[in-house]
Amino acid sequence: MPKLSKRLASLVTKVEERAYEPLEAIQLVKDNANAKFDETMEAHVRLGIDPKYTDQQLRTTVALPHGTGQTVRIAVVTSGEKVAAAKAAGAELAGDEDLVNTISKGEMNFDLLIATPDMMPKVAKLGRVLGPRGLMPNPKAGTVTTDLAAAIKDFKAGKLEFRADRTGIVHVRFGKASFDAANLLDNLKMLQETIDRNKPSGAKGRYWKSLYVTSTMGPSVEVDISALQDINKEG
Repeated sequence: MPKLSKRLASLVTKVEERAYEPLEAIQLVKDNANAKFDETMEAHVRLGIDPKYTDQQLRTTVALPHGTGQTVRIAVVTSGEKVAAAKAAGAELAGDEDLVNTISKGEMNFDLLIATPDMMPKVAKLGRVLGPRGLMPNPKAGTVTTDLAAAIKDFKAGKLEFRADRTGIVHVRFGKASFDAANLLDNLKMLQETIDRNKPSGAKGRYWKSLYVTSTMGPSVEVDISALQDINKEG
Protein backbone atom coordinates (compact mmCIF):
# COMPACT_ATOMS: atom_id res chain seq x y z
CA MET A 1 0.00 0.00 0.00
CA PRO A 2 1.50 3.38 -1.01
CA LYS A 3 2.56 5.67 1.81
CA LEU A 4 0.40 8.78 2.21
CA SER A 5 2.03 12.17 1.87
CA LYS A 6 2.11 14.33 5.01
CA ARG A 7 -0.47 16.64 3.39
CA LEU A 8 -2.94 13.83 2.62
CA ALA A 9 -2.32 12.06 5.93
CA SER A 10 -3.22 15.28 7.72
CA LEU A 11 -6.41 15.69 5.70
CA VAL A 12 -7.50 12.09 6.30
CA THR A 13 -7.60 12.75 10.06
CA LYS A 14 -10.34 15.34 9.45
CA VAL A 15 -12.70 12.76 7.91
CA GLU A 16 -14.74 10.54 10.22
CA GLU A 17 -15.68 6.98 9.21
CA ARG A 18 -19.39 7.64 8.78
CA ALA A 19 -21.89 8.70 6.15
CA TYR A 20 -22.21 12.49 6.12
CA GLU A 21 -25.19 14.62 5.21
CA PRO A 22 -24.75 15.57 1.50
CA LEU A 23 -24.00 19.27 1.97
CA GLU A 24 -21.73 18.55 4.95
CA ALA A 25 -19.77 16.01 2.89
CA ILE A 26 -19.35 18.44 0.00
CA GLN A 27 -18.21 21.24 2.29
CA LEU A 28 -15.66 18.93 3.93
CA VAL A 29 -14.23 17.90 0.55
CA LYS A 30 -14.07 21.56 -0.47
CA ASP A 31 -12.25 22.46 2.75
CA ASN A 32 -9.75 19.65 2.16
CA ALA A 33 -9.07 20.64 -1.46
CA ASN A 34 -5.93 22.60 -0.72
CA ALA A 35 -3.77 21.71 -3.71
CA LYS A 36 -2.21 24.51 -5.75
CA PHE A 37 -4.86 24.20 -8.47
CA ASP A 38 -8.64 24.12 -8.66
CA GLU A 39 -9.33 20.47 -7.91
CA THR A 40 -12.06 18.52 -9.67
CA MET A 41 -14.90 17.20 -7.52
CA GLU A 42 -15.63 13.52 -8.14
CA ALA A 43 -18.43 11.15 -7.19
CA HIS A 44 -17.81 7.41 -6.93
CA VAL A 45 -20.95 5.27 -6.72
CA ARG A 46 -20.93 1.54 -6.03
CA LEU A 47 -24.11 -0.03 -7.42
CA GLY A 48 -25.64 -3.46 -6.85
CA ILE A 49 -25.34 -4.49 -10.49
CA ASP A 50 -23.23 -6.93 -12.50
CA PRO A 51 -22.52 -5.25 -15.86
CA LYS A 52 -21.47 -8.54 -17.50
CA TYR A 53 -25.23 -9.08 -17.96
CA THR A 54 -26.81 -6.82 -20.59
CA ASP A 55 -29.84 -6.07 -18.40
CA GLN A 56 -27.60 -4.83 -15.58
CA GLN A 57 -25.57 -2.30 -17.54
CA LEU A 58 -25.74 1.44 -16.94
CA ARG A 59 -24.68 3.91 -19.62
CA THR A 60 -26.33 7.28 -19.97
CA THR A 61 -25.81 11.03 -19.75
CA VAL A 62 -26.43 13.69 -17.13
CA ALA A 63 -26.83 17.44 -17.74
CA LEU A 64 -25.30 19.07 -14.66
CA PRO A 65 -27.20 22.30 -13.90
CA HIS A 66 -24.00 24.18 -13.04
CA GLY A 67 -21.66 22.45 -15.50
CA THR A 68 -18.33 20.80 -14.71
CA GLY A 69 -16.04 23.81 -14.78
CA GLN A 70 -13.93 22.04 -17.37
CA THR A 71 -13.35 22.79 -21.03
CA VAL A 72 -14.45 19.85 -23.18
CA ARG A 73 -12.65 19.38 -26.49
CA ILE A 74 -15.11 17.90 -28.98
CA ALA A 75 -14.37 16.09 -32.23
CA VAL A 76 -17.10 15.33 -34.77
CA VAL A 77 -17.06 12.72 -37.52
CA THR A 78 -19.56 13.66 -40.18
CA SER A 79 -19.70 14.40 -43.90
CA GLY A 80 -20.32 17.12 -46.46
CA GLU A 81 -21.57 20.50 -45.30
CA LYS A 82 -22.02 19.20 -41.76
CA VAL A 83 -18.26 19.34 -41.23
CA ALA A 84 -18.23 23.13 -41.45
CA ALA A 85 -21.47 23.31 -39.46
CA ALA A 86 -19.92 21.29 -36.63
CA LYS A 87 -16.93 23.62 -36.45
CA ALA A 88 -19.24 26.62 -36.49
CA ALA A 89 -21.17 25.10 -33.57
CA GLY A 90 -18.01 24.91 -31.49
CA ALA A 91 -16.34 21.59 -32.25
CA GLU A 92 -12.54 21.74 -31.99
CA LEU A 93 -12.16 19.06 -34.66
CA ALA A 94 -14.49 17.97 -37.45
CA GLY A 95 -14.00 15.83 -40.52
CA ASP A 96 -15.00 12.72 -42.38
CA GLU A 97 -12.63 9.94 -43.48
CA ASP A 98 -9.61 12.17 -42.91
CA LEU A 99 -10.46 12.47 -39.20
CA VAL A 100 -11.19 8.73 -38.97
CA ASN A 101 -7.73 8.03 -40.41
CA THR A 102 -6.12 10.46 -37.97
CA ILE A 103 -7.82 8.78 -35.01
CA SER A 104 -6.83 5.32 -36.28
CA LYS A 105 -3.17 6.39 -35.91
CA GLY A 106 -3.75 7.14 -32.26
CA GLU A 107 -4.00 10.91 -32.57
CA MET A 108 -6.83 11.86 -30.24
CA ASN A 109 -6.64 15.50 -29.20
CA PHE A 110 -10.20 15.55 -27.90
CA ASP A 111 -12.23 14.56 -24.84
CA LEU A 112 -15.47 13.58 -26.58
CA LEU A 113 -16.28 12.14 -30.00
CA ILE A 114 -19.62 12.74 -31.69
CA ALA A 115 -20.67 11.13 -34.98
CA THR A 116 -23.62 11.28 -37.35
CA PRO A 117 -25.35 7.93 -38.01
CA ASP A 118 -24.15 7.75 -41.62
CA MET A 119 -20.51 7.74 -40.48
CA MET A 120 -20.85 5.06 -37.81
CA PRO A 121 -19.80 2.17 -40.10
CA LYS A 122 -16.44 3.93 -40.52
CA VAL A 123 -16.20 4.95 -36.85
CA ALA A 124 -17.01 1.38 -35.78
CA LYS A 125 -13.66 0.29 -37.22
CA LEU A 126 -11.95 2.45 -34.59
CA GLY A 127 -13.21 0.29 -31.74
CA ARG A 128 -9.72 -0.85 -30.82
CA VAL A 129 -8.46 2.68 -30.18
CA LEU A 130 -11.69 4.32 -28.99
CA GLY A 131 -13.10 1.51 -26.85
CA PRO A 132 -10.41 1.37 -24.13
CA ARG A 133 -10.71 5.14 -23.66
CA GLY A 134 -14.51 5.12 -23.48
CA LEU A 135 -14.73 7.38 -26.53
CA MET A 136 -16.83 5.26 -28.91
CA PRO A 137 -19.95 7.23 -29.93
CA ASN A 138 -23.22 5.69 -28.77
CA PRO A 139 -26.87 6.67 -29.41
CA LYS A 140 -27.78 6.10 -25.73
CA ALA A 141 -25.11 8.60 -24.72
CA GLY A 142 -26.28 11.20 -27.21
CA THR A 143 -23.00 11.03 -29.11
CA VAL A 144 -24.54 9.54 -32.27
CA THR A 145 -26.93 12.18 -33.56
CA THR A 146 -28.11 14.18 -36.56
CA ASP A 147 -28.53 17.32 -34.45
CA LEU A 148 -24.87 18.19 -34.09
CA ALA A 149 -25.36 21.80 -33.00
CA ALA A 150 -27.57 20.80 -30.05
CA ALA A 151 -25.26 17.97 -28.99
CA ILE A 152 -22.16 20.17 -29.10
CA LYS A 153 -23.93 22.91 -27.13
CA ASP A 154 -25.16 20.46 -24.46
CA PHE A 155 -21.80 18.77 -23.93
CA LYS A 156 -19.99 22.11 -23.84
CA ALA A 157 -22.48 23.30 -21.19
CA GLY A 158 -21.77 20.40 -18.85
CA LYS A 159 -23.60 17.35 -20.18
CA LEU A 160 -21.62 14.24 -19.31
CA GLU A 161 -21.67 10.66 -20.47
CA PHE A 162 -21.02 8.06 -17.80
CA ARG A 163 -21.25 4.33 -17.34
CA ALA A 164 -20.79 1.72 -14.66
CA ASP A 165 -17.44 -0.02 -15.01
CA ARG A 166 -17.15 -3.80 -15.01
CA THR A 167 -17.25 -3.87 -11.19
CA GLY A 168 -20.50 -1.87 -11.07
CA ILE A 169 -18.90 1.41 -9.98
CA VAL A 170 -19.74 4.78 -11.55
CA HIS A 171 -17.06 7.50 -11.55
CA VAL A 172 -18.30 11.00 -12.46
CA ARG A 173 -16.84 14.49 -12.06
CA PHE A 174 -19.46 16.96 -10.90
CA GLY A 175 -17.73 20.32 -10.67
CA LYS A 176 -14.71 22.12 -9.25
CA ALA A 177 -13.68 22.73 -5.65
CA SER A 178 -14.09 26.46 -6.28
CA PHE A 179 -17.82 26.00 -6.96
CA ASP A 180 -20.31 27.13 -4.35
CA ALA A 181 -21.26 24.16 -2.11
CA ALA A 182 -24.97 24.61 -2.93
CA ASN A 183 -24.23 24.42 -6.67
CA LEU A 184 -22.16 21.27 -6.17
CA LEU A 185 -25.07 19.78 -4.24
CA ASP A 186 -27.41 20.62 -7.14
CA ASN A 187 -25.04 18.80 -9.51
CA LEU A 188 -24.72 15.77 -7.21
CA LYS A 189 -28.49 15.62 -6.76
CA MET A 190 -28.98 15.63 -10.54
CA LEU A 191 -26.48 12.77 -10.84
CA GLN A 192 -28.31 10.77 -8.18
CA GLU A 193 -31.68 11.31 -9.87
CA THR A 194 -30.22 10.29 -13.24
CA ILE A 195 -28.77 7.08 -11.82
CA ASP A 196 -32.10 6.24 -10.16
CA ARG A 197 -34.08 7.07 -13.30
CA ASN A 198 -31.87 4.79 -15.42
CA LYS A 199 -31.83 1.83 -13.03
CA PRO A 200 -31.15 -1.30 -15.15
CA SER A 201 -34.12 -3.64 -15.45
CA GLY A 202 -32.03 -6.57 -14.22
CA ALA A 203 -30.78 -4.87 -11.04
CA LYS A 204 -31.62 -7.02 -8.02
CA GLY A 205 -31.55 -6.34 -4.31
CA ARG A 206 -30.04 -3.14 -2.98
CA TYR A 207 -29.30 -0.79 -5.89
CA TRP A 208 -27.15 1.84 -4.13
CA LYS A 209 -24.30 0.26 -2.15
CA SER A 210 -22.22 3.37 -1.38
CA LEU A 211 -21.50 6.92 -2.50
CA TYR A 212 -18.26 8.76 -1.87
CA VAL A 213 -17.26 12.25 -2.94
CA THR A 214 -13.68 13.44 -3.21
CA SER A 215 -11.45 15.95 -4.94
CA THR A 216 -8.49 15.29 -7.23
CA MET A 217 -5.91 15.38 -4.44
CA GLY A 218 -8.06 14.95 -1.33
CA PRO A 219 -9.46 12.12 0.78
CA SER A 220 -12.89 10.64 0.05
CA VAL A 221 -15.96 11.31 2.19
CA GLU A 222 -18.97 8.98 2.39
CA VAL A 223 -22.36 10.51 1.64
CA ASP A 224 -25.66 9.42 3.21
CA ILE A 225 -27.47 8.19 0.09
CA SER A 226 -30.95 8.24 1.65
CA ALA A 227 -30.48 11.85 2.75
CA LEU A 228 -29.47 12.79 -0.79
CA GLN A 229 -32.48 11.00 -2.27
CA ASP A 230 -34.80 12.71 0.22
CA ILE A 231 -33.73 16.24 -0.75
CA ASN A 232 -36.68 18.16 -2.27
CA LYS A 233 -39.12 15.30 -1.63
CA GLU A 234 -40.87 17.32 1.02
CA GLY A 235 -41.50 19.99 -1.59
